[in-house]
Amino acid sequence: MHLERITNPLHSMYNRALELYQISFPLHEQREAFSQAEILRDDDYHFDLIYDADIFVGIVLYWERLDNVYIEHFCILPEMRNKQYGQRVLSLLKEKQKTLILEIDPPIDAISIRRKAFYERCGFVGNPYPHVHPPYHKGNKGHELVVMSNPMPISQVEYDAFYDYLQNRIMNHAFA
Repeated sequence: MHLERITNPLHSMYNRALELYQISFPLHEQREAFSQAEILRDDDYHFDLIYDADIFVGIVLYWERLDNVYIEHFCILPEMRNKQYGQRVLSLLKEKQKTLILEIDPPIDAISIRRKAFYERCGFVGNPYPHVHPPYHKGNKGHELVVMSNPMPISQVEYDAFYDYLQNRIMNHAFA
């Protein structure tokens, strides 16, 4: 299993990866097309294809800093789910020896409860900080999410640094 980074929207797999992205996340959680293409040039941003040998199985889109990795979007092709690809990708990211941070919907229905349990099985823990992800589209409001981290909870100082980076770097140019 390996990851392949895309740094240019002309990459032969970019459109296929975007199709998976678009079917995996509700519109309000997706970047606009120009924003996604623009951030490919950011050194911190990784738009990675997930392969099992030469078979495309999903994408993991993340931001890597000196002390942490923020997983912005992560999805496996529907027909490739339940084959432990998700756990294997997270294990690859854990090899970076950095705190992993991601957000999930509050666990209030069967799907969100199952997603939380998946991340907990992978060693993630919830953090107590009220968190609203900034909007990806003009005219939208942010949405409440739960911040999870691995291998342990993050401190208030770490959360504040993450949120500042989220607002001022990750969401920079999110919409025109």
